[in-house]
Amino acid sequence: MSLYGALQIGVAGLDAFSTALSTTSSNIANVNTIGYKASESSFSTLLASSDGTQAGVIASQAQRVTTQGGITGTQSPTDLAMQGNGFFVVSPVTVAAGSTPQTLLYTRAGNFTPDATGNLRNASNFYLMGWPLDSAGNVPNNRSLMTSINVNSLAGKAQATSTMTLQANLQASTAATPAYVAGDIAAGTVTPDFQRTVNVFDSQGGAQPLQVSFVKTAANTWAYEVTYQGAPANIGSPPNNLIASGTMSFNADGTLNTPAGPIGVTIPFNLATSGLNPQTIAINVGTPGATDGISQFDNPSALVSSSVDGQLFGSLTGVSIDTDGFVTAQFSNGLATKVFKLPIATFANADGLTAVSGNAYAASNNSGTATIGEANLAGAGAVQSKALESSTVDLATEFTNLITTQRAYSASAKIITTASEMLDQLLQITH
Repeated sequence: MSLYGALQIGVAGLDAFSTALSTTSSNIANVNTIGYKASESSFSTLLASSDGTQAGVIASQAQRVTTQGGITGTQSPTDLAMQGNGFFVVSPVTVAAGSTPQTLLYTRAGNFTPDATGNLRNASNFYLMGWPLDSAGNVPNNRSLMTSINVNSLAGKAQATSTMTLQANLQASTAATPAYVAGDIAAGTVTPDFQRTVNVFDSQGGAQPLQVSFVKTAANTWAYEVTYQGAPANIGSPPNNLIASGTMSFNADGTLNTPAGPIGVTIPFNLATSGLNPQTIAINVGTPGATDGISQFDNPSALVSSSVDGQLFGSLTGVSIDTDGFVTAQFSNGLATKVFKLPIATFANADGLTAVSGNAYAASNNSGTATIGEANLAGAGAVQSKALESSTVDLATEFTNLITTQRAYSASAKIITTASEMLDQLLQITH
């Protein structure tokens, strides 16, 4: 090889180690960047011809996207980390519900916070995508219909009562009223032997009072009536607001005999006046042969306890995200509802993704197309809330690379100066 060839090898070395220095410098600069994946410099030999004569070196940058970074805990429920394989799906712009995003990118940088309108975005202004769930908590069949996750769009929530449980004692020695006819208590012609009012909740989060009354009609036999105690116009025109009546019987040992199951009560709300549809409630009065509900012992009649499901209206207090990627809205009344699910993208060759500004990636021919799936399924990792994935940069390694790169760069420069001196000596021969 000629001296000019040696000069070209030296120049190739300078160029290759400049590229390596750039890679190392970028790694060091991003040592604190959330979700950053350190890159490595790869060197390849250049040959002058088929005889194997070396003609220098070339450097390229190799991504290590699949390397797992350390997970650090935070206090924000919208800080997210991926534990295992996969990427969060993001968009550079917000996407309305029912739309298909035009541009999707993928990132491990999960430092998401609400913007001024409530859309979750990370420090690079990429918006987190999610599937809106239906009322049953199901993901849409068309998985391409993603939307920007907006925490301000979540309204308050109420839950209508569907079940009431009563635990009470009816005094066994109470005198019977054999002339009782169903509806007499509501009409005021018979005085109940025991009566209590319990509030239930309607579908709009309002409290609705139901009065449960009992009168003894024979040995071990009691009649009950349930009346609505709210505004009469709310339920149309049942006689005396009576909405349910019936009988229950007891065994000789004071345990319940009948009914064998819950008492069905329907509040016949008038939609035009109350704004509510009719509401059915199952009143659990206990198990036949047991004393876990209503019993008959010779103690004063008393309500031991009552419980109803449902909740008054509650406002949004926050969101939580579980390991499966479900975004759950939490309300001040204690209710919690799953509203979104995070799609997780995986690739056949994640190291082949194309890096874009903002610590995100775009699909490429080398990576293959994205497989959009769900966390903890089909090879996708788990979502960790209140956590962030740290940069995979190891400063000790990068500082070592700086030293070796500088030495190699100096050596390549020495090749050039040595070849130059030899050329000078060659030129002096001609004089």
